Amino acid sequence: MSFIELFVLAVGLSMDAFAVSVCKGLSLGKIRGKHMCLAGAWFGGFQALMPLIGYFLGSFFADMVAKYAHWVAFLLLAYIGASMLKESREKDEECVDPVMDAKTMFLLAVATSIDALAVGVTFAFLKVAIVPAVSFIGIVTFICSAAGVKIGSLFGVKYKSKAELCGGVILILIGLKIFFS
Repeated sequence: MSFIELFVLAVGLSMDAFAVSVCKGLSLGKIRGKHMCLAGAWFGGFQALMPLIGYFLGSFFADMVAKYAHWVAFLLLAYIGASMLKESREKDEECVDPVMDAKTMFLLAVATSIDALAVGVTFAFLKVAIVPAVSFIGIVTFICSAAGVKIGSLFGVKYKSKAELCGGVILILIGLKIFFS
């Protein structure tokens, strides 16, 4: 996987965390650097941890399904991308609580990084160098989440569905690229 592909994947994965961070920024009103770093650390940390867990789980099965790896990667990424596209079309107004305690942030971080677990399984099938990949995903998500809190405090939730739409399209395109190569 090239650096550009990994960057695009990291941005796509970070869009859920970005969208939640935008909502957090809106709910907080006046934000401080602490809020941005807290969101970045929770979301970036889990976006790095979940693909690592997925990678180790997928490594157990990679040899058994090696000749089908491109199909598995394509199906997982297409499913995740389609789910994000579906979420972007839903018009429900989510109310995000301004609380940033450990329990709240843990639940949000897990919820926004479930798709990264499946990407980690895909990484195992594709034999990706996992430590640099998950580190990069974590850093990109940290930056996007911290920026999301700031953007949310400035602009509100009107960009949430656009972020999810963008992330979904990116993941589907990467899945198609893997399938056809």
